[in-house]
Amino acid sequence: MSGASEQGADGFRDRVERWEAGFLWEAATPSYPARRREPEPDSALRTPFQRDRDRIVHSKAFRRLKHKTQVFIAPEGDHYRTRLTHTLETCCIARTVARALALNEDLTEAVGLGHDLGHPPFGHIGEEALDEALRERGAEGFKHNRHSLRVVEVLEREGRGLNLTEPVRDGILNHTGPQRPATLEGRIVRLVDRVAYINHDIDDAVRAGILAEADLPATEIELLGPTGSARIDTLARDIVATSRERGDIAQSDDVGGAMLRLRKFMFDRVYLGPEARGEHERVRRTLSGLFDHYLDDPELVGDGAEDSARLQEVVDYIAGMTDRFAIATFRRLSLPEESRL
Repeated sequence: MSGASEQGADGFRDRVERWEAGFLWEAATPSYPARRREPEPDSALRTPFQRDRDRIVHSKAFRRLKHKTQVFIAPEGDHYRTRLTHTLETCCIARTVARALALNEDLTEAVGLGHDLGHPPFGHIGEEALDEALRERGAEGFKHNRHSLRVVEVLEREGRGLNLTEPVRDGILNHTGPQRPATLEGRIVRLVDRVAYINHDIDDAVRAGILAEADLPATEIELLGPTGSARIDTLARDIVATSRERGDIAQSDDVGGAMLRLRKFMFDRVYLGPEARGEHERVRRTLSGLFDHYLDDPELVGDGAEDSARLQEVVDYIAGMTDRFAIATFRRLSLPEESRL
């Protein structure tokens, strides 16, 4: 049976490699050989990047994304984005671009699905508050991309990690921050992440009454399109055309510049606007309170390690919380009598 399985894996790999040699752009990342920290036999049915994708989708961290904020904390409506829906929208757009450029869709998909696994509760405000709480305690600070890598390398599977391939780990780590991903597929996700959140966050901000359509910058909207779908189409087409011309993942000056200006508008009016700032103190108080509680009693989290190891255990625990679990836990700690009612 084992011999038949190995023969099946070899036959599948051979077909994939022949197809990729004839179809993919020469700059694309090949599916084989798999570069993992712990070598594994190849699957007879899936490429290494497909296996990475499946491991991410079946992880606990991925399931928790459905209850983590994208922009609006615990919104009343059913149609606001969560960190999970953002991840799925990013993945869909990124795969479209990868296919149009004849790049490796499986790698692109795996990076897209895994890029935000380490995001803490309460969205960007939560990340800022967690970073602040760590720095106040003399630690390096918190970045969700670094923590996403920690999730897949260390925290999942009861500390064994997911043993993902190197290109997927690189794409997750470098989807934001100073370093670009090593692969073109990872660079697609890095760019499309912005394409997705700028446009779906506009939709949510209008739904929430924070913005009106008339508030959007007219010049940028005229160039990119009047609706979210039109803007995404314009941006995706531009990425494909410009990337083919330059041999790297890139945007044209006019379309890319319009997107950056629209992104700045969103930071000024939505992400760092008065409504978001109004939530900041509540989020900071919640996360700081949870930090103090778990640091004071190390037995509550992990194995009671000392100093920096204990601090890391607390970070891991709090960053993994969903919004509603963090709120419920803080309320129970702050108002223990009320929580029994």
